[in-house]
Amino acid sequence: MQATRWTTLLALAAGVAAVTWIALDALSDRGTSTPSVPWLVAAVEVVIAGVVLSMGWAVRQFLRGKRPGLDPIRAARTAVLAKASCYTGALLAGWYGGQALSLVTDPGVPGNGSRAAAAAVATGGAVVLAVVGLVVERFCRVPPPDEGAVRREEAAPDPSV
Repeated sequence: MQATRWTTLLALAAGVAAVTWIALDALSDRGTSTPSVPWLVAAVEVVIAGVVLSMGWAVRQFLRGKRPGLDPIRAARTAVLAKASCYTGALLAGWYGGQALSLVTDPGVPGNGSRAAAAAVATGGAVVLAVVGLVVERFCRVPPPDEGAVRREEAAPDPSV
């Protein structure tokens, strides 16, 4: 599994934000109101980021030798969860960011200020989720084997013979 690049996530978030902004502006021109974002969304995103971070911290401690045992399946699942958090955070940041842009650029509708603030806070929570995913993905990276140790293992005679 290759490491996720932050530039990929940034491009994904920007693309989703642009599409969301255009779509919501088109709907707004037809008289449809944009969906409102609950304030609880950001809290849920941060809680999920905390869970991902705690799982990644356990893997990091194991790789540093500070934790005696860790199930390899749990470590692999943590790495996959970190990658999923990266992409989910980027997608949500684009979605809520596009909503915030749409609401800010349409000041004629009363109540758009508080709705734009809620979307902006949700965007911030999504960015936190994506960043935590990137950090945990790095926590799960196993260092490459020491070349000297590999050569010693190859030179050692096979004890089963």
